[in-house]
Amino acid sequence: MSKIVTPYQNQQSTKKEQVADMFNNISKTYDFLNHFMSLGIDIVWRKIAINELKAAQPKRILDVATGTGDFAFEALSILKPKKIIGVDISAGMLDIAKQKIAKRGLSDRFEVRLGDSEKLPFESDEFDALTVAYGVRNFENLEAGLADMRRVLKPGGKAVVLEFSKPKVFPVKQLYNFYFKYITPGIGRLFSKDARAYSYLPESVAAFPDGKNFVALMEKVGFKSTKNRPLLFGICSVYTGIK
Repeated sequence: MSKIVTPYQNQQSTKKEQVADMFNNISKTYDFLNHFMSLGIDIVWRKIAINELKAAQPKRILDVATGTGDFAFEALSILKPKKIIGVDISAGMLDIAKQKIAKRGLSDRFEVRLGDSEKLPFESDEFDALTVAYGVRNFENLEAGLADMRRVLKPGGKAVVLEFSKPKVFPVKQLYNFYFKYITPGIGRLFSKDARAYSYLPESVAAFPDGKNFVALMEKVGFKSTKNRPLLFGICSVYTGIK
């Protein structure tokens, strides 16, 4: 079992509560810092992940840990589903998502709801596809979260998970660790009122059971035809599974 890493280690609240507080704190600068710190590569990774669903042509999609909605907006553009519902534990992030939805006139096709990603507020067998971008490592109980994600999928429905992973190739591993350990927290301190959030990022990635370990968890809760596709020397990975 992986060590549970929390955003604010000196607090007694649960990881779930701390994650919600953290994202509420950084919601206004999240999009800018996300693109800035990844040099825009995160946009390419999102497209690659979404293209995993192209053949299935899902009409109803759930975007778990939707945040400010960037992944869902990209999915709307590429997949043209009838409806995407985004769920997130952070009201602050969802406020930004709602502003973006209204500005783009997409309220008939994209709606967001406040909710726990590990106890999804939906009926079983409700969605054709499910996506999560950079959210599963923040789950308090990863296995429970994966099981509930599978529950809300229709039989034959596909889950796509995009998440940071740990590169193993020299010198990518060393450069990656240096950037995450020293550069990322420094940028966070400059632009965000919650510098701890950007120290938590590398800690949460280090503690996350990536690669074959994550695939094994997906299979444990019942996903079939699981796959792991490392991106850019393993800095990021796309995981897929079928209910």
